This record gives sequence, C-alpha cells and structure tokens, in this order.
Amino acid sequence: MRRAPLLLILAAVSAVAHVVGVLVAAPLWRGAEVLSLALLLGYAVAAGLPAPRWAVPAALVPLIVDAVRTMPAEPGAGDFGWTVYGSGDSGFDVTAGFDAAFAGSWAALVAVAVLLVAFRGRGRRRHLIAAAVAAAPVVGYAAVRVADLGFAVAASTRVVEVRTETTLTRVGGPGYDQADVVPALVLAVLPPLALALAALVLAVLLAGRGRRLAATGAALLAVLALPLLDAGIEALRLPDSADTALFAWYAITPTRMLPQPVPALTAAVALTAYLLLVAGLTRSHRAAVPTPAAAG
Repeated sequence: MRRAPLLLILAAVSAVAHVVGVLVAAPLWRGAEVLSLALLLGYAVAAGLPAPRWAVPAALVPLIVDAVRTMPAEPGAGDFGWTVYGSGDSGFDVTAGFDAAFAGSWAALVAVAVLLVAFRGRGRRRHLIAAAVAAAPVVGYAAVRVADLGFAVAASTRVVEVRTETTLTRVGGPGYDQADVVPALVLAVLPPLALALAALVLAVLLAGRGRRLAATGAALLAVLALPLLDAGIEALRLPDSADTALFAWYAITPTRMLPQPVPALTAAVALTAYLLLVAGLTRSHRAAVPTPAAAG
C-alpha cells in the first residue's frame, strides 16, 4: 500500500478512537486526536500539497495546537473534562458565553480563515444560493435561542420584582443585570456564527474550484457551529436555558454507559470535516476546475 493512503487510514482510525473515548468519557488514548491531526498533516505532505503549498499545513497547525491544549488528563489525575465552561463566580459573567464559544471554535476559525485567504476568488451563483440556504437555519437557530432566552429572563425578572421588590436578583440563582443578558447572549453566539458563515463561504470557493470533497468538509464545519452555539449559551447559566436547546450536551440523554453522546457527535463531525477538507485539497484529488470560476 502506498504511504499516503495508509496515513489517511491511520488518521481516520485515530479519529474514531478519540470519538469513542469522548463518548464513554474515558479516553482510549489521550493523544488520539493529536495523532489523527498529525497523521492528516503527514498525509497531506505525502499525497501532494495544493498550491499555495503553505495553506493546508498552516490550517492544520492551530487544530493540532488546540488538540494538545484540550487533551484529557492522565488516568488517576482526578476528574477531567473535554471542555470547561464558565467560572466559579456567583455573579453573572457577561463574557462567559463568548469565552466558552470562542475556546471551542478558535482553532477551526483560524483554519478556515487561512484556507479562505489561500483559495480566495469568486464562486458560482448556484453555490452562493446553496450556501445562503444552508446559512439560514444556523442564523435562525441563533436568533431563536437569543430571543427565547431574552424573553424568559425578562419574564422571570418581572416575577421577582413583584415578589421581592428587587430587579436584579433571582432567588436560588446567580445575580444578573437584565440589561446585560441580551448582549451576553449575542456575544455567546458570535464565534459559532462566524465559524458557520466563514465555513460556508469556504465551501462556495472550493466548490467553484471543483473541489467538491473539500467543500463538503467545509460545509460540515457549519454544522459544528450548532453545538458550539449552545455550549456558549449554557456557559451563561441562565434560567430556562433548555427550552429551545436542540444541540446542548444533554440534547441526547446521557446514560451511565454512554455519558457524552453530544460531545462525541461534535468531535465526530469536526474530525470528519478535517479529513474531508484535507483529502479533498491534496494533489491526489485534483480539482476539475483549477482556477476560481466566474459567477454564473
């Protein structure tokens, strides 16, 4: 077997090992995600880097750095978590949602930005229309979540006003200023929305160059934005946050045997997207259209 396909297969196997470890909250091997991305970089080099040759390695570097940063702890080193949200403060933290969402999306954002610079150009009109249609549910979901929670918090604050004659506290929960809630929600959804929109623009550019496999991977990154969006909102610890949450960590009921189904699906989507992106951009998957197509 040639070296490049073997590296891709090993990267996929390592990705599966990482996803299974997330699913059962017990990593099969701590470095599985790092190894998967490193093997993916090796595959890209072996299979043939596209022009510009720096693009794929530069896009993979932040992903590898983030994978190293978020590696689970050694067994026996205490409780570990795949992602840490929020803080221990009792007061309402306006930036907690943004911090959590950005922590989960910054590496993918940087990778997409690098590829956007490398493959900038004009896309076909039909691809632009498809991207706009795909973006609508993501933007709509973010708008529904912000509006729903904004109204829920306003209603709960009015109830507290009547009962306790105060306006800024809720019994049994963190204190918050109602005027800060909507800005905090908007901040929380910004990084995932930026990732989704940038990924869809990248998908348009890659599809216009004939790189359909890579375009599919870019489009999957827009799907990744949905659980990241809910994770950012959950970090704010607002009341009634579960009413319209479709992609939060509890959206699929955790069990004793499978305690982290949504984080596992999130990891699976992310690693699949990276595999498709790199496989679709290597020289072994030459584009049918070598230059950006004119809008048509």
